[in-house]
Amino acid sequence: MKYYPEIKLDIEKAAEFLELPPSRIAELIEKRKLQHNWDDFDNIYRFEGHAPHLEDGTVLIDHHGSFELIRGFPKIKRAMLLGPALKKSFSEIGSVAVEEKMNGYNVRVIDYNRKLIAFTRSGHICPYSTERVQNFLERDFFKEHADIIVYGEMAGPENPYVQKYVYDIESLDFFVFDMRYKTTGEALSVNRRRELAEQYGFNQVRLFGELGIGEAPEKITEIIRELGKKGHEGVVIKDPEMVLQPIKYTCSESNCADLNQAFRFYNETGRDYLFSRVVREGFQSYEWAESEDEFQKRCQRLGESILRPMKETIKTVQNGERISDSFQIRVRDKKVIYKFKSYLERLGLYVMFEMPERQGNEYVIKIRKINKSTNDKTLAMLEGQLWS
Repeated sequence: MKYYPEIKLDIEKAAEFLELPPSRIAELIEKRKLQHNWDDFDNIYRFEGHAPHLEDGTVLIDHHGSFELIRGFPKIKRAMLLGPALKKSFSEIGSVAVEEKMNGYNVRVIDYNRKLIAFTRSGHICPYSTERVQNFLERDFFKEHADIIVYGEMAGPENPYVQKYVYDIESLDFFVFDMRYKTTGEALSVNRRRELAEQYGFNQVRLFGELGIGEAPEKITEIIRELGKKGHEGVVIKDPEMVLQPIKYTCSESNCADLNQAFRFYNETGRDYLFSRVVREGFQSYEWAESEDEFQKRCQRLGESILRPMKETIKTVQNGERISDSFQIRVRDKKVIYKFKSYLERLGLYVMFEMPERQGNEYVIKIRKINKSTNDKTLAMLEGQLWS
């Protein structure tokens, strides 16, 4: 069998654990679909992209020949028309649990060598997230429930990925939205998960309640309207026992906020991301049977979220400035700053870190993320390049 010097994994034992042929493991390694994590975690491997019977971002930990699987978070499908989607997805049960879908980035947390570590959706270990979760989660939970992974949303303004000021959070916080067993990926019921989170003092996403299937479309629409007024994202609708797959539904204001941000950096954002949010607006407007006045307001909100940021981008580049995202983070350990910078650069991002400022027992660092593709494309257009 071919030897891969950068991979210390025992392919035969890993294949036995994953119930796959050794040749399949070797193929995943050769195609770089199975790679080890960076820095101090060379015995932790992540599956990139599609892997056999595993969610994207699944992580394999090699404990000196014995293995542990940290499954990726299953993709949640989206309701376009709420009433028909609820009927189709949950007709076999009598009620659904409705929780808030917060706007941030999700991580999975486990205890590893007496320290909590945070995996991103892609399976990377984020140094910044890992340092912050030490402040948010009680380690005793992981000692007493070593077979459970905690899934949560990192939300707040000091967020390197999605900066949001709508949650009355000063810096960054962690909100539990799921717990699942390692290896199998089986989820705890909504009630059991919420009981455990409360017992250990974990913050949780908001629960709006358990609704009967008949009343759910109208009640959820009311919830969505109220969340939209506050600039929040939406809801996740769940089988209380977590046997059936959840679905999500979002506010118009959240769709438009996403588009506003995306069109600032129009050449960095995938077209599917942009198009899907416009389509959501059409289906929601139809289902809500909007008056002409309501429809006009939606059209204006949608149009401005697309055109205004693009026009500002063009003006900025024309004035000789560079388009960038600016945000700040705070850490306790100064070493995390340099690890996080290296982490972002290895992800392919061009970032500029200012000098850290000491605030109490923490360091605050301002960061600029330069969106090179949009800058270059806009400048080329201003100089007469044709769109191809």
